[in-house]
Amino acid sequence: MRAARTFNLSIMLGPATALIGVFILVPMVLTVWLSFHEWSSQTPFSSARFVGLRNYQDLFGPISVGRDFRRAFFNTAIYTCVSVLALLPLSVMLGLLVHQKRAAGGQMLRTVLFATYMVPMIAVALVWSKLYSPSEGPINQILGWFGLGPQPWLSSPSTALYALVILNVWQQVGYFTVLAIAGLTQIPKTLHEAARIDGANPVQSFFGVTLPLLRRTLLFSAVIAVINAVQVFEPVALITQGGPAGSTNVLTYHIRRVGIERAQGGMGSAMAVMLMLSLIVAIFAIFAMNRKAEEQ
Repeated sequence: MRAARTFNLSIMLGPATALIGVFILVPMVLTVWLSFHEWSSQTPFSSARFVGLRNYQDLFGPISVGRDFRRAFFNTAIYTCVSVLALLPLSVMLGLLVHQKRAAGGQMLRTVLFATYMVPMIAVALVWSKLYSPSEGPINQILGWFGLGPQPWLSSPSTALYALVILNVWQQVGYFTVLAIAGLTQIPKTLHEAARIDGANPVQSFFGVTLPLLRRTLLFSAVIAVINAVQVFEPVALITQGGPAGSTNVLTYHIRRVGIERAQGGMGSAMAVMLMLSLIVAIFAIFAMNRKAEEQ
């Protein structure tokens, strides 16, 4: 009986396990294996030569490969932190606004916000390149109404990365607002009514009732936002190509340059492994901070 049950489970789980192994685990294991080899991406895997930890030593060494990797890693960290810190409060604020039944046009606002998430990145890149135009861009023209001079936006190393962050926040805030609304609908109204009866004003009710009960939604949003931000590629490839002066050269774009354009597959694989490990550490840190906050 037990053998028959085990056989049936194997039959049912076999196809899904095989698909996961072929399309997820095999590429991951192959990437880790290649990171310990010197391999040109224009040659077969059989030509890979084992070099041990040399690729990783180069990433953290004083040579140009290491300097470029650390710069891309730093750019990715800045892009991720600023994006997440902007997206979460903004999505909660917009979620509260849309969730209010008294707010006129709530359904329309929800549709408009989520529509930005569905716009193809190529269209977003074209529009925002024009918006950021130093001479004829609408953003600089609006700044001119307030007496502010034209800003270089994408052409200055000090502002280009943050200009891409604004683009990212604009495109994704609708998606995270929908998540926030879904979390808000799960909060019982009786809790807010009890807080109001106890004399809590709207601000005290938000920090005492809404925000604590929205924690799991915010945890999920933070994880997704971090994953999306770390994997940023299209805006950089379509708008800035890593410039100016490497200020927007994020890790995914840098890995493409090294692994595909320069055909340094082993080095690119080592960078991809470091990116994956960094992402795992970041996700664990978020869960650890959430667990600590719950314990307090």
